[in-house]
Amino acid sequence: MANMIFFNTLTTTISNFLLIALLFTDTLATTIDIQNLCPHTVWAAAIPGGGRYLDYGQAWEINPPPGTTQARIWGRTNWTFDKSGLGKCQTGDCNGLLQCESYGAPPNTLAEYALTQFNNLDFFDISLVDGFNVPMEFSPISEGCTRGIKCIADIKSECPNELQAPDGCNNPCTVFNTSQYCCDSGNCEPTSFSKFFKNRCPDAYSYPKDDQTSTFTCPGGTNYKVVFCPQSSPQSSESFLLVCS
Repeated sequence: MANMIFFNTLTTTISNFLLIALLFTDTLATTIDIQNLCPHTVWAAAIPGGGRYLDYGQAWEINPPPGTTQARIWGRTNWTFDKSGLGKCQTGDCNGLLQCESYGAPPNTLAEYALTQFNNLDFFDISLVDGFNVPMEFSPISEGCTRGIKCIADIKSECPNELQAPDGCNNPCTVFNTSQYCCDSGNCEPTSFSKFFKNRCPDAYSYPKDDQTSTFTCPGGTNYKVVFCPQSSPQSSESFLLVCS
């Protein structure tokens, strides 16, 4: 009889613990709304998440779980297919797959995040360490956290000659592959190329050690939006219509 009471008590305790854990997970679940406001198609990509074809005005929602780390969202441009039906994007390509299973190839503007980490905080940033291909906004949309990030400069048209790439602006590590630009040794300083990016998008990562001015936090469970070509960017549909009207 005592064993039965103990077993029932243990079962109830475990059930209550699982219920609390489930409720805690639901409370901290994150929604990220990915929107395209560019006047051209963007093939959105996310790790975790896969990929989605987005015309102007279309959106894609992903729901990464608490504890997600080393996550990325980016846009791919100018997708083409060969005679065998295999695809390739001019920027941000992930081995020719629509549903990305790996990070994209530079140049690509990155939204990076890690959820419910130290002190139950989300960490998020926009990074130009892999170069630039589309203007981007990464902002919280939940109450209680309002500090978002934008990189809307006309970087492609102003890109230094050494970094120019089809439909994008490369990072110097991709071009030169040296410790000075790739920070392979663990220590590196800003360069003229990183300053080019930083002057145009001061809130974004411009080189791998650019942490102090480029990492932002919100409470765990915050929801976000990532916008390609946010309004007022040189490539946004609104700007495009104003120029062409």
